[in-house]
Amino acid sequence: MKAAKFHGEGRITIEEFPEPVPAAEEVTVRVTACALCGSDFRPWKLGWPTISGHEIAGVIEQPGHERHGERVVAYIPVFCGSCEDCREGNTHLCSGEETRRLIGWQRDGGYAQRLAAPERCLLAVPDDISDKLAPLLLDTIGTTAHGIRMARRVVPSGRALVLGAGPIGLGAIIALELMGYGPIDVIDPVDYRAEVAESFGARRTTPEAAAKGRYPIVVEATGKDAARQVALEAVGPNGAICQIGESAAWAITETRTIRLKDFFLIRSFYFPIGDYAENLALLRAGKAKYERLVDGTCDLEGLSDLFQSFSRGEKLKPALVPA
Repeated sequence: MKAAKFHGEGRITIEEFPEPVPAAEEVTVRVTACALCGSDFRPWKLGWPTISGHEIAGVIEQPGHERHGERVVAYIPVFCGSCEDCREGNTHLCSGEETRRLIGWQRDGGYAQRLAAPERCLLAVPDDISDKLAPLLLDTIGTTAHGIRMARRVVPSGRALVLGAGPIGLGAIIALELMGYGPIDVIDPVDYRAEVAESFGARRTTPEAAAKGRYPIVVEATGKDAARQVALEAVGPNGAICQIGESAAWAITETRTIRLKDFFLIRSFYFPIGDYAENLALLRAGKAKYERLVDGTCDLEGLSDLFQSFSRGEKLKPALVPA
């Protein structure tokens, strides 16, 4: 089969790989769409030993299996289902030493024609959700909405600030509105993304204005120190910061504004598998807006060019659609 090899320094080649061989309790999935993600800039820049791509929609191709032909998305944490965390419903936090690997990171992912995946990680996609939209159920909706649900335990409503209008930030704007928060302010230096956020009803603001905003809830969706600094300054007393953006390290200055208040800092890594029905409901409720996020597609041969465009901020949530 054909798949993408990430060599590092922004170089991708399409090569022949062995067909995936499912292990026990696994099946083969034919990839129908794999959304690009900002976290994939890590293998794009550094190179990666496995096939990347972790926002995967596909069809189970396992003749004779009861789920053969079923449309699915791939839940990326390979959870054991039996540890304490899994028994409590926190499948994304599985502590099983032999099983907690991520599809598209520690094992082969979706920038390919096919992959093997544990059957328990494959979530059924209803007929009213297209292949192109299905990957949004994972990071863009799943991770973001999980963070907001955690924040809702302490901040059930109120004004919101979203830092970053990439796919996670835009997904946060949609989810915040659907969950009853507002008005929503947004900061993003890229005009294209900020203008989409404004068309979704958010109000564009500046870091200087936001730092004085005393927001009940702040969603940090960039992973950059400058945005994290603004988040810590901007959150109001007893408010909540939902941190979704990833980075390798922090460099934050603890100012007097930060020091002299109580607030909650919430981290959303992924989502428990039990959230999936609620994620489907969000996608259906905000479908017109979510559809606007998928603003480009390519086949495997076009993946390198699409990554270049994505890295320049010219695309929101493009997707690979293998031939």
